[in-house]
Amino acid sequence: TVLDSKIRKVEFLKEYCKSNSLKLHECVPVGDSNNDIGLFEVTGNGVAVRTEFEAQELEKIAWKKINHLIELKNICKTYHMGDFDVPVLKGITLSIAKGEFIALMGASGSGKSTLMNILGCLDHPTGGEYWFEQREISKVSADERAYLRNHKIGFVFQNFNLLPRTSALENVMMPLSYSHEHLSDSEVKHRAEELLNRVGLSDRLSYEPSKLSGGQQQRVAIARALINNPSVLFADEPTGNLDSKTSEEVLKMLQQLNDEAGITIIIVTHDPNVAHHTKRQIRIQDGLIVNGQTASEVSK
Repeated sequence: TVLDSKIRKVEFLKEYCKSNSLKLHECVPVGDSNNDIGLFEVTGNGVAVRTEFEAQELEKIAWKKINHLIELKNICKTYHMGDFDVPVLKGITLSIAKGEFIALMGASGSGKSTLMNILGCLDHPTGGEYWFEQREISKVSADERAYLRNHKIGFVFQNFNLLPRTSALENVMMPLSYSHEHLSDSEVKHRAEELLNRVGLSDRLSYEPSKLSGGQQQRVAIARALINNPSVLFADEPTGNLDSKTSEEVLKMLQQLNDEAGITIIIVTHDPNVAHHTKRQIRIQDGLIVNGQTASEVSK
């Protein structure tokens, strides 16, 4: 409806102002057409918005801001090795929207693993800003980074990292034992069963890792990474220990999770074939982003 449209646009503007330390002094929807979205004024930086065009432009900015999951601004990382400083990241600026499927690419020593560690809150930058869900987190404490990892971020690794003498179901349930969610045992089990079903392992719930193929173990690892409903899933060389056929199956499953569930996925890889399955490729070289291609541009 017209009223719903006005309210939605007003909320965009409020969120934008909040995230940019502005004050929404007045916001009064008026008029009776979709073209007349209202009269409002933004104070705090001297910007007054009164025309339809200005309102539309501010709405575009607000929507873009709200839709961003991750924003990096001039991120640097330098390691101190005795008397020497080793710069690894040299000013990374990057935006990742909710629901993207991205490959972070680069040769060994390019800085891609360091960047993933910072994005995944396993490390902190030396300089720059890291905005995650509209919160600046570059200087948060180790405990706060641990909280973000446990509640907002899922990880999948090349070596699966499953508990060896534990069933697939118990492996998937395990992260919830560290969560602050107050779920009953039956709720935890139900959520884990649903995820294993989603990755095609509903008939392997009681199997230990030694009884599963490499591809099946990686599917368990993916289900485990999703158990806390993370905002983003990081997959570090997820097909590195798999044959080509199994790799293809795992990558198609990740595509499906992104397409159907809207899960934001970032794959760290050096393999162009893996990157080709994603929708955007970000290439790092010598600690800098050298390009960020869409899937259609890859391999050109």
